[in-house]
Parts: sequence; C-alpha cells; structure tokens
Amino acid sequence: MERELHFRREDEGVIMMMNFTESVYSFENSQEKNMAFEQVFERISKFMKRNPNGNFRLMLGTDSQVHPKYTRFITGIVIKQEGKGAWACIRRYVVSRQMTNLHERISFETSLTEDIAALFTEERKNELITIVLPNIYQGSSFTIEGHIDIGAGQRNKTRVYVREMISRIESIGIDPKIKPDSLVASSYANRYTK
Repeated sequence: MERELHFRREDEGVIMMMNFTESVYSFENSQEKNMAFEQVFERISKFMKRNPNGNFRLMLGTDSQVHPKYTRFITGIVIKQEGKGAWACIRRYVVSRQMTNLHERISFETSLTEDIAALFTEERKNELITIVLPNIYQGSSFTIEGHIDIGAGQRNKTRVYVREMISRIESIGIDPKIKPDSLVASSYANRYTK
C-alpha cells in the first residue's frame, strides 16, 4: 500500500513528495524492535480484545528535536484503555539537517502524524470499532486522536499555527488535541527525541 507524504518548505517554496509503502515503516517499543505496521495493528487489536468492555483512545502524535547535524522526529502510537493501562510504540524519522524554521518543523510533525493515521484505513478502523461495538450500550467507546505539539497560550510561540494544524488533523477525520492535552506528542514522543 503506497502513501504519499506532502511537505511544503515555506522558506524555499519547494514541495517534497515521499512515497512510502507500509513495509518501510519500522516501529519499536521497549519489548520489541523492527515491527512492521501490521504487527503494530495486531498488538493494538490484541490489547483491545483483552478487555473489550471499556473506553479506548487510539492516540497518534509526533514531536521533534533539532540536533547539531540533523533533526529527529518521533511519532508515537498509543492505545489506552481508561483505567486499564496502555500499549505504545514509536517510529523514528531523521532529517539530515537542522530544521530551525518553527512552521516548517511543526508542519512536518503534523505530516508524519497524518501519514501514520492514513495507515489506519477504514477497514482497519472498522475492525477496531467492531471489538467495542457489542459493549457500546454498557458504556464502551473508541476514539482516534491526533496529538499536535503546539499550544494556544499567549507565551507559546506555536499559537499562530494552532488553527492550521487543527484543521489538517480534522480533515483526515480524527480528533485533534493540543497542549496540555496532546500527551503523545508533548510527553511520550518527546522523551525519545533527545
């Protein structure tokens, strides 16, 4: 399955297009390395089937850190059952230059989150919804969230990009979250960017 990731470099007016197939994605966590997306999806499904009567949040988010010779991006995938724990993994992505332009970096973070969200096709989302569906009248739920590492506070430099990034996440049909509610981007992924 091919995915195109579109990224605009505002400073040069260039659009980069990268073609990915699912097989080039490599995910990891503390227990497993080099997982393909299909394995990640299986882990999420297994986690949900373990106790399908609950409130599940599938959260996706990316954070980045500029280093002297490169910029590291980490995208986190977290499936959380309220009050019952979580399963999580990350995907690493490195750009071989310093991305110091804030808009460029925030936009690229959002693109990487969108790209991972696209792997959750309608068929896959329906498969996860089917797990909780028999328990919906007992209060079970399933949501998908896109966590963006930006904030709307007056002292936050990223506040000028809030509307743009929220619109992008909403346009792909998932619920956008910004600071302080964007925990996957601002906390989980952040710890692996250093």
